[in-house]
Amino acid sequence: QVQLVESGGGLVQPGGSLRLSCTASGINLSAYAMTWYRQTPGKQRELVATIFTDNRTQYGDAVKGRFTISRDNAKATVYLQMNSLKPEDTAVYICNRAYTALWGQGTQVTVSS
Repeated sequence: QVQLVESGGGLVQPGGSLRLSCTASGINLSAYAMTWYRQTPGKQRELVATIFTDNRTQYGDAVKGRFTISRDNAKATVYLQMNSLKPEDTAVYICNRAYTALWGQGTQVTVSS
């Protein structure tokens, strides 16, 4: 079964850190670019970060310098290291096989004191 499963979300205080994971099954992760998006109620889905098959990365302006996307193809997992978290980072974070309709179910990140 082809699927993406996110994990690692939770509640964190402003200034804290979290690492999200997106584990793929049923696909050869190394063959695809992968993207993290985030979604908050009433807002358009926002692109957070993309990692390409050659490990080049791109980031949304809101997270540049604070978030890092990486991949471990042997573990079929993409990571999102989030540092210096702000309340406005609160969202459901969703993993996507880039340019396709394959999405995970999302993991909630809440940044609050």
